[in-house]
Amino acid sequence: MIASVRGPVLEIGLDHAVVEVGGVGLAVFCTPATLAGLRRGTEARLSTTLIVREESLTLFGFADADERELFLLLQTVSGIGPRLALATIAVLEPEVLRRALHDGDLATLTRIPGVGKKSAERLVVELRDKVVVAPAPVTAAGIAVPVAAGNGASPVRDQVVEALVGLGFTLKPAEQAVDAVLADKPEAEASQLLRAALAGLGRSR
Repeated sequence: MIASVRGPVLEIGLDHAVVEVGGVGLAVFCTPATLAGLRRGTEARLSTTLIVREESLTLFGFADADERELFLLLQTVSGIGPRLALATIAVLEPEVLRRALHDGDLATLTRIPGVGKKSAERLVVELRDKVVVAPAPVTAAGIAVPVAAGNGASPVRDQVVEALVGLGFTLKPAEQAVDAVLADKPEAEASQLLRAALAGLGRSR
């Protein structure tokens, strides 16, 4: 398995980045929050896992090894593939996800696009005993507390809408979800806005 990659970022797409390693540009699929932390032309180090299929080799990258381990753990559940596992990590921070699995919090789990009540119940049954939660409960149910983002709400809105479309959502619902979050939290950063919009789209399925 390719456990990590390090090198200059050549490109940043809506759902992936291209990282140059040994003269080869590797396409690495990441969550929107991870992509928001990368900058073209600067060096990046990502924890990775390679998913091998008969017709493809796909590299997924994460901000740290903790996210990668959860990504792999989620795929041990029947019906959860790489794309849904990545969407889960995009919506729920690691400790929030562990807490939801441990506590059987179906309301939080069904915020994930593509996860209904039955899928959430299956996740809890199969993973509850495989996660370790922090002693203190988390304070947010899957959405990070917003931090002031500075100037330029419009470019942030467009960036987040594009990222949602890249994840497979249609334009109008993506715009509505982003606008709903901005109406409540106009100073949200791009990655926080994206996480909240994904959660909103999951609730409106």
